[in-house]
Amino acid sequence: MKTMQGPALYLAQFAGDEAPFNSWDNITKWAAECGYKGVQIPAWDGRIFDLTKAASSRAYCEELVGVAAANGIQITELATHLQGQLVAVHPAYDAAFDGFAPAELQGNPKARQAWAVEQMKLAITASYNLGITAHATFSGALAWPFLYPWPQRPAGLVEEAFDELARRWRPILDHAETMGVDLCYEIHPGEDLHDGETFEMFLDRVDQHPRANMLYDPSHYVLQCLDYLDNLDIYGERIKMFHVKDAEFNPTGRQGVYGGYQSWVNRAGRFRSLGDGQVDFGAVFSKLAAQDFDGWAVVEWECALKHPEDGAREGAAFVRDHIIRVTERAFDDFAGAEADRASNRRMLGLEV
Repeated sequence: MKTMQGPALYLAQFAGDEAPFNSWDNITKWAAECGYKGVQIPAWDGRIFDLTKAASSRAYCEELVGVAAANGIQITELATHLQGQLVAVHPAYDAAFDGFAPAELQGNPKARQAWAVEQMKLAITASYNLGITAHATFSGALAWPFLYPWPQRPAGLVEEAFDELARRWRPILDHAETMGVDLCYEIHPGEDLHDGETFEMFLDRVDQHPRANMLYDPSHYVLQCLDYLDNLDIYGERIKMFHVKDAEFNPTGRQGVYGGYQSWVNRAGRFRSLGDGQVDFGAVFSKLAAQDFDGWAVVEWECALKHPEDGAREGAAFVRDHIIRVTERAFDDFAGAEADRASNRRMLGLEV
């Protein structure tokens, strides 16, 4: 068996304009001080990372790795959630997602989508240059506005959306295969890949592509009332990344899964800092250990109540306490005896 790596921290919620969050050196020092051994980089944030340079310069990548190592930190993965979102955007969300793209591309969905595909390929190449074999992203969404089947969906609408989604992602997945990098889609509401059924629909259309994998985050399943432990049993072989994030779902007589357009604080389902929600992380870490998951346990802090720096520090200790250092021998080895086929057959009353 293999032991999971960690704790690590996703930096998307922490990179900022003020110290210690405003430079690669500062933020990795801060992460180490919080108790982390690794960080996951948001590939769009120029304050701490230059994606174009990382895709073209091994020397730049070596510098990044060296600065992090000097601070006691490893780079675990790159993440392209914003770029991946823009690979597929339904027109209803054009204005909402335009801010994810450079100013000169806003208002031009076709150019924005081409930019997103190129960004994905750059990020995969940068992962290769950094010696990283897993990469986090979103799938984007064309069918999401039609999630609820009212008004009645025309026959073939969802199938057409997934055919197009696969067509857009196939060249990116093929590039990932060339680079030896797994694309790990975060299964997430707002994406066309938001549960197991939709992930399988996509897999079918990309011919079970070996680089199409999952980022497992149980918090998104709690908010969908999906069995997040059974999900591990079903998709264990495709789960290549792990976000450690907590959530709670407390339905009332006024609201349930859809949340009644309320703020995060007032929703029945909301994200919480680690240990403050309802996820059974003892069971999650046990299942992953049994499945030989040897990737990183990456804290993604999102909470409507707690201060992020408190959540980050508590999260490092939480993950450290939950990682199972797997055993190298069976607990009952002391009672074992030498065995061979002949003695086994004798024990069964069979002829030797």
